Amino acid sequence: MDNKQIQENYHRILETIADAAVKSGRLPEEIAFMAVTKTVAPELVNCAIDCGIQILGENRVQEYQSKKDAYRPGIPVDFIGTLQSNKVKYLIGNIRMIQSVSKLTLAQEIEKYAAKQNLKQDILLEVNIGGEESKSGILPETLPELLMQVSELPHVHVCGLMTIPPPVKDDRFLKAMQELFLKIKQMQIPDTEMKILSMGMSDDYAQAIQCGSNLVRIGSALFGARDYSKR
Repeated sequence: MDNKQIQENYHRILETIADAAVKSGRLPEEIAFMAVTKTVAPELVNCAIDCGIQILGENRVQEYQSKKDAYRPGIPVDFIGTLQSNKVKYLIGNIRMIQSVSKLTLAQEIEKYAAKQNLKQDILLEVNIGGEESKSGILPETLPELLMQVSELPHVHVCGLMTIPPPVKDDRFLKAMQELFLKIKQMQIPDTEMKILSMGMSDDYAQAIQCGSNLVRIGSALFGARDYSKR
């Protein structure tokens, strides 16, 4: 993968996002396009930033720490991978948002370190919409209880929901997530905001946008297939 290919991929993805946004009755600029940077060299990430990418998604704390100083200054980064409680301290104050919170204990750890820095950490609650044992995330039926508990943490701010649906050909899980998002939004739980639905990756982002997503997390469609030998 070279800079020219990334530029071509970026503009092709933008066109697809715009088309899906219009089909969903929204403007293209209402959809956030996140570049997922797992295993991607910083110089290629910077190429994507130069193209117009305005937000990055990191999956691993150690990799983020090793690369963050090489990125263009000022670019916001969200953490989207599975997060262990003992690594929360490395993210607070550096990350814009933590998208993968699905346990009260993790939220409480975020609260502890955010309180130490006197800031309010934005998070998304991760939902396991397909009920898959191999994936993290809270089950839909227990989401309201967790949301109520997290809403009581003064230094944690829930901004919406995130999911990784099962890899099926139809959009039933995307639609189920859309329905859940709207249901939770209607509950109007104090001190929470249902403004972000982070859903859709390289293989399904157009479908996800048509099912209400306003933040898509794209890696391989932008940077090419990942080389996991570089872990």
